[in-house]
Amino acid sequence: MSAFVDFDRVWLAYNDALLAEQTFAVEDITLQAGRGEFIAIVGPSGCGKSTFMKLATGLRRPSRGTVVIDGHEVSGPLKITGMAFQAPSLLPWRTTLDNVLLPLEIVEPYRSQFRRHKREFADKARALLASVGLAGYESKYPWELSGGMQQRASICRALIHEPKMLLLDEPFGALDAFTREELWCALRDLWTVQRFNVILVTHDLREAVFLADTVYVMSKSPGRMLVKREIGLPRPRDLELTYTTSFTDIVHELRGHIGAIRQGAPTASTGAGVTA
Repeated sequence: MSAFVDFDRVWLAYNDALLAEQTFAVEDITLQAGRGEFIAIVGPSGCGKSTFMKLATGLRRPSRGTVVIDGHEVSGPLKITGMAFQAPSLLPWRTTLDNVLLPLEIVEPYRSQFRRHKREFADKARALLASVGLAGYESKYPWELSGGMQQRASICRALIHEPKMLLLDEPFGALDAFTREELWCALRDLWTVQRFNVILVTHDLREAVFLADTVYVMSKSPGRMLVKREIGLPRPRDLELTYTTSFTDIVHELRGHIGAIRQGAPTASTGAGVTA
């Protein structure tokens, strides 16, 4: 079966001058993810994690190599993705419900159907909000919600149009530890039911190990995938798992890889720049 996400020897320089100088933000990335797979990307600051996300969404095209998503080479912004970032960026003049409905107002084929099916779409948004614990908050404005509630609404907004792939760039990084863990579980439950592909960029190794099927460790800039670590922990995963030896051993292993990268120590690699 072909991969849903397929990066084949991808290099990116941000402009022609940098390309002429052979100065790349990421280099020689080869990576595949199966349909419905949850992958996490970790690494030191400035290693190219966000650049990887731009390539996966079609916001940037590679200078070399190819990016194929769902069987099609990426040549521009993808409509089959949803995105959520560290800042929820909800529109302050719209209610929670209207913020979640926003993609349906602007993305085809929903845009042309929005007025005709608004009630149906609103019911769908309410159900999605209820699934992450926001039933009863549909009429609240962003400034009436806590940071964790805003991020839940942001994730609902990213999923309302049923994307095949969800991209998350440090989505829980600004939240306190307890709220962050609550949102891990909310995301886990949504993914378990819908099985969309997920690419999560995070600095939190516990988050990566708890949520992902596979964790990739990137090098310092220019970013390369140095380590591929499959997470063999059974699903469904509860927070109690994070206190077990099997869980903490994986976290410490990944921390060791990143520590070695920070210190400039060589990291063994196999295949196309990734050690399994």
